[in-house]
Amino acid sequence: MYNYHQRDIYHVQLSHKDLCLINSKYNRMEATTELEINILELRKAALIFRAINHKLRQDMLKLIHKSGKITVTELYRKMNLEQSVASQHLAILRTAGFVETERERRFVFYKVNYKTLEFVEEQSKKLIG
Repeated sequence: MYNYHQRDIYHVQLSHKDLCLINSKYNRMEATTELEINILELRKAALIFRAINHKLRQDMLKLIHKSGKITVTELYRKMNLEQSVASQHLAILRTAGFVETERERRFVFYKVNYKTLEFVEEQSKKLIG
């Protein structure tokens, strides 16, 4: 059974070389104009990356992919999770756009949104360089 906490803590470790490259890029920026930072957009992006940067959610995506589509009941039984844990993590994946829902009669099926996965992968490659 998975044992995950409500809050996830993420640490980023950069090498000295990476820090020097970042500093040199920022030092070249002109200080003549005011720096504009769209905090709301950055927070949204951070939530998307946090959603995929979690082992349990990655495992959920792999199982959904393998199944094609799956209900929350099938998912939590196959992964040996409590229903509430599975539902919370599916909600995070759904909010970030990594899964889509499809209703068939009284069942809600989850399936992978491959377009979002591809887009996030492309953007992360651009960020890394």
